[in-house]
Amino acid sequence: MDTIKKEVIIGMLIGLVANIAGSYVYIYFFSDYNLEETIKNAFLQDVFGNIIALGAILNLIVFFIFLKKNQFYRARGVVLATVIAAIIILVTKFY
Repeated sequence: MDTIKKEVIIGMLIGLVANIAGSYVYIYFFSDYNLEETIKNAFLQDVFGNIIALGAILNLIVFFIFLKKNQFYRARGVVLATVIAAIIILVTKFY
């Protein structure tokens, strides 16, 4: 595998993990219910996309860390993960 593709994939995976971790941290601190109940209620109340969007804030931190370390291809992967999160948000909002 080409090193550029490998770096972008690593950045994308780190971005997705950061998004999931950010969503979990938001649920942990701001929800009165456990993880499963919160996700179920979020789907029922049509706010699951909002939770994903708030979790994507950690991608911003990871993105700037990669830029600071001059790891531009990993930063591109984080942007790709953010675009994937945006597509998931659009799908949950309109379907």
